[in-house]
Amino acid sequence: MQGFPGGAPDPQQLQATMLAIEQACSLIQMHMSPADAEKVISSLHSSPMPYQACRFILETSHMPNARFQAAGAIGDAAIREWGILSDDNKKSLIVYCLNYVMEHASSPEGYVQAKVSAVAARLLKRGWVEFLDQEKAAIFFEIEQSVRGIHGPNRQFATINFLEALVSEFSPGTASAMCLPKEFHEQCQWSLEVKFLKDFYCWAQAAVFNTADSILNGNASVAEEKACSAAFRLMFQILSWSFKHNVEHANSEAKINSGLRSDAINLKKFERSLVKPGSVWSDVLISSGHVHWVLNFYTAARQKFSFDTLWVDSPIATSCRQLIVQLCSLTGSVFPNDNADGQIQYLVHILSAVVLWIEPPDVVAASIRSGASESEFVDGCHALLSMASLTTCSLFDNLLKSTRNYGTINLLSALTSEAVKSFLDNQNEEETWGSEALDILLETWNVILGDVDSDKSPMSVDGAIAASSLFKIIVESHLKAAADSAFEDTDDAEYFHVSVSKRDEQLALYAQIARSAADTTIPFLAQLFSERFARLSQRNGENDPTQTLEELYWLLLITSHVLTDSGEGETLLIPEALQAGFPNVVEVAQHPVVTLSWSIINFSRQCLDPGVRARYFSPRLMEAVIWFLARWVATYLVPLDVSRGQVNRAEIDSVDKHVLQHSRKMLNSFAWENNQGERVLDFVVLISMVALTTYQGENELQTLTCQKLLATVVRRKHTCTYVVQLDSWRDLTRAFASGRSLFSLTGRLQRSLAETLACAACCIKDPEASVQYLRDLMGPVAGCLVENANRSDLKSVAQQADVVYMVCCLLERLRGAARATQPRTQKVLFEMGHTVMNSLLTLLEVYKNQSAVIYMILKFVVDFVDGQAVFLDAKETSVLKWVGFLSDSSIEGSQDIAEVIYVGVDIVTPLISLDLLKYPKLSRDVYPEKVANLNKDSDIVDRCLTAINALASYHFKERLGGRGGLSSQLMESEGSNGKLQESISSHFLRLLLQLLLFEDFRLVQELVEKQQNPTVKSRLGMAFHNLTSSNNLSNSLDRPNRQRFRKNLRTFLGDVSGFMQIK
Repeated sequence: MQGFPGGAPDPQQLQATMLAIEQACSLIQMHMSPADAEKVISSLHSSPMPYQACRFILETSHMPNARFQAAGAIGDAAIREWGILSDDNKKSLIVYCLNYVMEHASSPEGYVQAKVSAVAARLLKRGWVEFLDQEKAAIFFEIEQSVRGIHGPNRQFATINFLEALVSEFSPGTASAMCLPKEFHEQCQWSLEVKFLKDFYCWAQAAVFNTADSILNGNASVAEEKACSAAFRLMFQILSWSFKHNVEHANSEAKINSGLRSDAINLKKFERSLVKPGSVWSDVLISSGHVHWVLNFYTAARQKFSFDTLWVDSPIATSCRQLIVQLCSLTGSVFPNDNADGQIQYLVHILSAVVLWIEPPDVVAASIRSGASESEFVDGCHALLSMASLTTCSLFDNLLKSTRNYGTINLLSALTSEAVKSFLDNQNEEETWGSEALDILLETWNVILGDVDSDKSPMSVDGAIAASSLFKIIVESHLKAAADSAFEDTDDAEYFHVSVSKRDEQLALYAQIARSAADTTIPFLAQLFSERFARLSQRNGENDPTQTLEELYWLLLITSHVLTDSGEGETLLIPEALQAGFPNVVEVAQHPVVTLSWSIINFSRQCLDPGVRARYFSPRLMEAVIWFLARWVATYLVPLDVSRGQVNRAEIDSVDKHVLQHSRKMLNSFAWENNQGERVLDFVVLISMVALTTYQGENELQTLTCQKLLATVVRRKHTCTYVVQLDSWRDLTRAFASGRSLFSLTGRLQRSLAETLACAACCIKDPEASVQYLRDLMGPVAGCLVENANRSDLKSVAQQADVVYMVCCLLERLRGAARATQPRTQKVLFEMGHTVMNSLLTLLEVYKNQSAVIYMILKFVVDFVDGQAVFLDAKETSVLKWVGFLSDSSIEGSQDIAEVIYVGVDIVTPLISLDLLKYPKLSRDVYPEKVANLNKDSDIVDRCLTAINALASYHFKERLGGRGGLSSQLMESEGSNGKLQESISSHFLRLLLQLLLFEDFRLVQELVEKQQNPTVKSRLGMAFHNLTSSNNLSNSLDRPNRQRFRKNLRTFLGDVSGFMQIK
């Protein structure tokens, strides 16, 4: 070929190169000497001017893998040597690859053809800016002729695949590395979108039109079917393009009121992008009737080949459905500016075709269970999700009513019920069609009910009835599955597990459906629970209660999700749907939420009876009870609005506002009426004691008890104030301080329980009583540690397992208490630390070869210092700079905190060993070199400690004055100038984010610094900067900010892939 680079070839050298590459490919296939073989192949890719050798291999070798490697080597070499290739060389390489693809269009090695097509697309993009428009037109003229089928179906299929590769290459997310600036890729993207993309789509349309009749008549060849399916794939890929250069109509008020969404919404599990090609595509997609033709083609083909059960999964059917689902997301100015009437009719028309795939749901699901393909069912679910993402709840429901006597929500309900049944029938299998469809359908419910929750689009009465019926089917199906699995002695039988995040996510979506019809679903749950509870009471130990207990277990889980939210770190409130869902309930005792709550709590009380507990309350059931109580207490005992003496009155649309306000107030306060709240708290403490002492070895149950239930009770001051006055709480603290039963807990739970019990001291109103409470709680613990350290036979018994375990448990308890340090409890906890210091010295010497014990001592010292350092005065703070260890407290008789800190550091530093450095936190935080480095920049240390001292002093003085201290600055507030004032937490979060992403982003710094090319170095640094600062990215972790970060990340990947190539 004229202009082909590489000079005159040497036949012997070409033959030797081909044999070497073929041998290397054979060795890799046989897994023999893969490293040596890869070196041979790599040498071809990296050698200068390998084009003649690669061409020889492509045209001569009988080994497909060798041809594949040769094609890749042409692409790598051409990109690398682009600057030294002549214009004729560049064009010759592109034309050669295209000719090779078309000449070998009938080759069975499709992956080789795909590789050569990808190389041609890559090189064409590389020269895109350099080539003249007429040169590009000449190349695409030949491509168009082949795509339209003039040169036969094989070449048609090959050139369509080339266009797929070209569109992929020009898309930022899938572009190849070329070491070129971002602007180059953007220019290529703009040029292809504006000048060629629409033409490509029209060519693909023509390819489908030309083969449609022969396909529907059943006389199409295999090559024609392949070309048709490839054309459908190309159209789908083009509509997946991120269109940027289009002009959108302004959203008129009529269009907004019609029920169409203007922006894409964020989905939990699925990526959905709006297809907005702009008005220039209107003639191709809308006015031409293209979409109607595609729908009619699929419907006709589906009917034509209904006898063939495999046709639904054929390439033509799959690619055509894929295109139809993508067309469901079409929106924007591609539709006429007619107040959305055209777009709504468009959606109605697509839906009328899609429902044929999934209707009637029970018949379709039965056929799938009998062996039919599930592809149409799943794709139909995807189409519904896409439409829901474009419409509000009311419009979504109305789409089907023009062709059916029921709404889309009724269809969605029927589909979901079938998916649930299939999912439960195959629950022990992974990735079944039922689980896939259920995920899609629950996401659809989440989209449409999100509008209902925000009162933007209320659900119709029929929709609410459908949701209620669906929830009842869900519950009954799961109860049957729970009962059927009761006697299965396998791990798979425990598919309802409290800690499984996927199950929690699914239950939360079930709960959302339940709340949309709360007036019927809550009484339904109450009825089911009462029936199961009564069934247990009537057995009297005669029959096996296992199935009923399994049903109760699942009811506890689903009811927890319906009545409460997870919170995800936020203060839990009663769900709005429950507050607004019962406006006609007047009496507290008649409120379904109240009835259901007390029913479950009364059932849970039965576990306090040893006989009943032994018969019915397994560890697994107790986990569900504890989990329910933790969420319920956090939600219904002292909700935020009630604790402030307020009731949320916002957005009350009822005719009788006073009735609705009364219902809200009743739900927010019922838990405390008639001293019920105090009795619940007493029960919570009692059941916690039972869980911690009776169910020994049940780590998950005890973890829920310590870290969820008890922590929830203490976290809120109001409940904590009540609980510390209870006899049951005093019994728990005595058991912790002096008893032996709680020593069976793991070390982590010992620490957690100690922290929770110590935190409660701050809720005791009398300061002296608070101090005495802590002394009674931790004094015996410290005394026991001192007693063990002072044993005369310590050295002889220290290495015994029970002694080591006891020491570790005591240290964990001390750590927990140290973490609970507050202004009121600081002094007594310091006394505790001071009491055990000498004992720690003894233990350090005795256990110097026991890294686990040494690590525990070091962690206690760290936690102790962390808790106490905030209370140092200015002179004591300066000690931490390791310049001098002077302390001159102005308070007579005060302890020398700085001296204790220094002595601790002085003791532990020599004990750091290689074994201890295996602990990540210790190796990172307490390594001696870091301690030594503190004095390297005294100015930084001084500034940091001065700032910390100022914050600590402010907080301490404010708290002593009865004010909120730093906690009052944690929320944004209105400043004196009337403007919103940033909270201290927001300020520090931003600083922390900047520290993590910039100052401590060492890998990024290393990557940037080692770049030899100044241009690449500058652009890489700018790309990382834009990743963390562009698009109004903030410190928040809310969903919109996460979406912005993902957008920045996609842009970052597009930028970096344009000019970097990591080998």
